[in-house]
Amino acid sequence: MKAALLAMPLLLAGCDLSMTKQARHDAQGGATLWQDGPAASDDAPAGTVAQDQPARDAAATTPPHVTPALLARGEDRYRIFCTPCHAETGNGLGRVVQRGFPRPPAFGNQDNPRRTADAITRGYGAMYPFADRIEPDDRWAIAAYVEALKTLQPGQGK
Repeated sequence: MKAALLAMPLLLAGCDLSMTKQARHDAQGGATLWQDGPAASDDAPAGTVAQDQPARDAAATTPPHVTPALLARGEDRYRIFCTPCHAETGNGLGRVVQRGFPRPPAFGNQDNPRRTADAITRGYGAMYPFADRIEPDDRWAIAAYVEALKTLQPGQGK
């Protein structure tokens, strides 16, 4: 009995269930999945479309009706994504600007919700695109909130 108890840890020590010796692919390394290509490829096969892409495209081009709920959502998303550069008031003097980042232009009268949503999607000037970070519905909500900001602070774009 005593010998069996002593042999048990030796037998269990030989079992490696940690999966450390599995075949794997290093990021950006050669792989057998793609001939002479990286293990992780961003290229989708030709002709493929994401399942939700048609709906996302439609949402990105069709502005919703402005409601109090939409404006509240826009204010929330604006504070998260836009205030670091544009500030709470939209004057372009956000925290990162105070630390040396180029000042964005104040929201002007020439801007409209469609142009604002497009700038969020594609970027504008030093602003990088937010299409991968902000859903289309939230882009429209932010654009509606920016319009409301402009009416609360007339003359800001001058």
